[in-house]
Amino acid sequence: MIPSQVSIVEVGPRDGLQNEKQALSAAQKLELIKLLSQTGLRRIEAGAFVSPKWVPQMANSDEVIKALNSEPDIHYSALTPNVKGMEAAIESGVKEVAVFGAASESFSQKNINCSISESLKRFEDIFELASKNNIKVRGYVSCVMGCPYEGDISPNAVSQVSKELIDMGCYEVSLGDTIGVGTPKATMLLLDDVLKEISVSKIAAHFHDTYGQALVNLYTALGYGVSTIDSAVAGLGGCPYAKGASGNVATEDVLYMLNGMDISTGVDMNKLLVASSYISNVLGRSPISKSANALLAE
Repeated sequence: MIPSQVSIVEVGPRDGLQNEKQALSAAQKLELIKLLSQTGLRRIEAGAFVSPKWVPQMANSDEVIKALNSEPDIHYSALTPNVKGMEAAIESGVKEVAVFGAASESFSQKNINCSISESLKRFEDIFELASKNNIKVRGYVSCVMGCPYEGDISPNAVSQVSKELIDMGCYEVSLGDTIGVGTPKATMLLLDDVLKEISVSKIAAHFHDTYGQALVNLYTALGYGVSTIDSAVAGLGGCPYAKGASGNVATEDVLYMLNGMDISTGVDMNKLLVASSYISNVLGRSPISKSANALLAE
């Protein structure tokens, strides 16, 4: 059941950097994306078309996206929470966008100031614009195993939101353990429910490492046949709406685990360490990755 090949979606330049205190210049972001593009990664989330008032770290996403070389075998994407963002994304020339919902009503209200149903309703115009402009849409579901305001989240609530996103037109839904509270048992209960409604080929795992559970949860998901994993180089990011939530699982740690399982990714660890060192130096800290720190010390 464990897949022989896994697609890693690198979310560091967006989901990672938007939750770092330090805002990077467009040139710094482009250098990071260039280094990531040289590793063998083929799916890179490059920015977000959101209000700079709320997410100043993403203020130069239009400049970044427009400057990226359109390599046919590398897919650069951007987050678009509303029609205004979608229109800006289209103008930038992006070929894939992402929308995000939540499995928690409280998180939805705190994060995007509306209910889950209202948030999904808002996406209708985005999907229409995407269809007209031949743009793929990926979906995110936040708080799939726990919410900072509600506590445990029902797997069925996750299934319902995920299925709605697929039905609306998402080619894939990424299940996000936003505050990193999941365990292998919670991961099993989640996937037991979600996979009743959705093919495993349309599911991705997006786990944070707050309690050090991300890799064991990913291993559990692999056992269900999940073959797409979101991760962030150097373990960038966190969640501004979830106090204490550390960043996404580090791409280096995911790659080390997958390499040790003889699972093909097409990603070169040495080149990934170059990107990890670069962004860590820019931010003035060591990578939040056990594998990177160990390998760089050799």
